[in-house]
Amino acid sequence: LSVQYFGSESSLIIDNLLVGFNNGPMYDLDGLVRFDEAIARAQAITVRPDIWLFPFLNVYGIFGKAQASTDVNFGVWVPDSTGVEKEVLSTGTTVDFNTTTFGLGITPTIGVGGGFLALDMNVAWVDVPQLSKPARSFVFGPRFGKNFKLKKPEQTIAIWVGGFRVAIASGTDGSLSLSEVFPDGGEASAKIDQGIQKVGDAQEQVDAWWGDLSQQEQNNPVNKAKYETANAALGRAGEILNAADAAVNTISTSTVQYSMDKTLKDAWNFIVGGQFQINKHFMI
Repeated sequence: LSVQYFGSESSLIIDNLLVGFNNGPMYDLDGLVRFDEAIARAQAITVRPDIWLFPFLNVYGIFGKAQASTDVNFGVWVPDSTGVEKEVLSTGTTVDFNTTTFGLGITPTIGVGGGFLALDMNVAWVDVPQLSKPARSFVFGPRFGKNFKLKKPEQTIAIWVGGFRVAIASGTDGSLSLSEVFPDGGEASAKIDQGIQKVGDAQEQVDAWWGDLSQQEQNNPVNKAKYETANAALGRAGEILNAADAAVNTISTSTVQYSMDKTLKDAWNFIVGGQFQINKHFMI
């Protein structure tokens, strides 16, 4: 039986983001929202009961509690009359949550060249209140090490090096109180209002550019495609910002629904570790 503490910080890549407010229509933010940074942090304590079924195979369970947070910085980008995209809104948010984890794992082990090769792997489900269903992860941690006997009977030290790969289920959807996303509703409302104003200014520039074109230039497929693309993006941005503004104005009772695909920026990590056996009953 073991008890473990760990802390982690991982950069995330977010794609296919859909957002809605107060269970209203979901808006596709692809092409409009760019993430400057998305970082997931967690601190957890887990308990792992395990048993050696065979000399070469350990099986264990995972039960844990964690405090976690996700920091996201993002901007809303729209095209102008020249087709160049400009940022009309820049903001960020931090969402904190508590989680419960449960899972199963196995560690096949074999002796190699006087040392040992362990292929630790486990699958776990993390229950997050803000998600519609538990998030699933798979961890694979191959490591090579050697065990050294000390002078005192039963005492040994083992050291190892290896890798650590985390794979998380990409699809995530859930619902949050809007006040969790934007604790300062006044600041969020001011930024959204500025974004709406900038979208309106950009729309005026696009319309003015289009109006200054001759009939022949308007019939040019390139200009026509540029105008239609800008109009579509600006219209979608305005619709989303207006919906967000209405929700922020009633932030105490508003909710935000979301759906996204997320992956870890760096799935593989390098690990080094060790174990001190005090006696046959206790190890650190």
